[in-house]
Amino acid sequence: MSATYLMPTYLRQPISFTRGSGSWLYTRDETPYLDALTGIAVCGLGHCHPQVTDAIQQQAATLVHTSNLFGIDWQERAGEALCNAAQMDSVFFANSGAEANEAALKLARLYAHQQGFKRPKVIVMEQSFHGRTLLSLSATANPKAREGFYTLDDDFIRVPFGDIAAIEQAAHDYEDICAVFVEPIQGEGGLNTASNGFSYLEQIQAVCNTHNWLFMLDEVQTGNGRTGKYFAYQHSSARPDVLTTAKGLGNGFPVGACMVRGRANGLFGAGSHGSTYGGTPLASRVVHSVYDVLANSDIMKNAVTEGQFIRDGMVDAFGEYGVSSRGAGMMIGIALPEDMDCSNLVDRARDEQKLIINVTGAHVIRLLPPLNMSRDESSQVVERLVNLLKPSF
Repeated sequence: MSATYLMPTYLRQPISFTRGSGSWLYTRDETPYLDALTGIAVCGLGHCHPQVTDAIQQQAATLVHTSNLFGIDWQERAGEALCNAAQMDSVFFANSGAEANEAALKLARLYAHQQGFKRPKVIVMEQSFHGRTLLSLSATANPKAREGFYTLDDDFIRVPFGDIAAIEQAAHDYEDICAVFVEPIQGEGGLNTASNGFSYLEQIQAVCNTHNWLFMLDEVQTGNGRTGKYFAYQHSSARPDVLTTAKGLGNGFPVGACMVRGRANGLFGAGSHGSTYGGTPLASRVVHSVYDVLANSDIMKNAVTEGQFIRDGMVDAFGEYGVSSRGAGMMIGIALPEDMDCSNLVDRARDEQKLIINVTGAHVIRLLPPLNMSRDESSQVVERLVNLLKPSF
């Protein structure tokens, strides 16, 4: 397959898939690959889930797009379902996680403007990842992603992830903070979870309430059942003012959402934000179909059970060598020794084990399998990873 006409923005692997089904991807010659990455946490219900496929086919044959100049019935229905699942008041539909995060950061600026701040700051975390648009990229920690783009660094204060004292210190050092923006679990940063787990979110919310800041959560990757709850913050008693999500929201169909409640509700008015494609009839019906599957099945419980099975299997096999596990539900990190050469693990897993994985944070195998993966498939993930890593120990 030639990439002659494509900008070289990706280091693509030397493989192409022609179809998918459940936890499996297939090449043109029908070679099966066990997919433990699902498009980087996107196809949470597996590839070509029949209910989602049916919704796409029916809506594509009915009405794809009208624009937000008109009422969109499926957008209203999807918005109600998603806000109920998230315990939020209202939603703006975008096309991606980066766009949802851009909307959240615009909300923070508007919130600050209404309080008379001229150049407000948002607290973000070291090792964070929030997207590739200019403002979301500025909130992102990865220096390689930011290099050359003259990012808006003065608009952000960066503190260590999991360090509530650093947030409290920032409150004393700066007068123009308007919000804290954080991922409940850092995906790109290495599957990092705070040392006190999701209680960290409760601590952040308390600080935000004290200082009248917006408490904003990036659940682009952790949302839509990925951690075993509809949204990861629901493992705690915290409730965000602003909540973003995407990835698993459309099970492969491009869609994102920015939700608000409380003091963030009503900040946007007519003309203050928009999207040509955001919340089309097709995208909205897909969102509703994914919600319907998640809300009316045991898939999220399965994500907890099978995710723990995979973690336990890897620690049982290699725990004596310092291997540990991270994450929650089907957001799985297998932390390898920091001095271990992990540079070829992705290629070897694909070529030798027919297993699709990712490595993040230099030494963490990131697994993002379908939430409905079977026990047999989970066992195969463990077996193939053990076979992959055994020669290194």
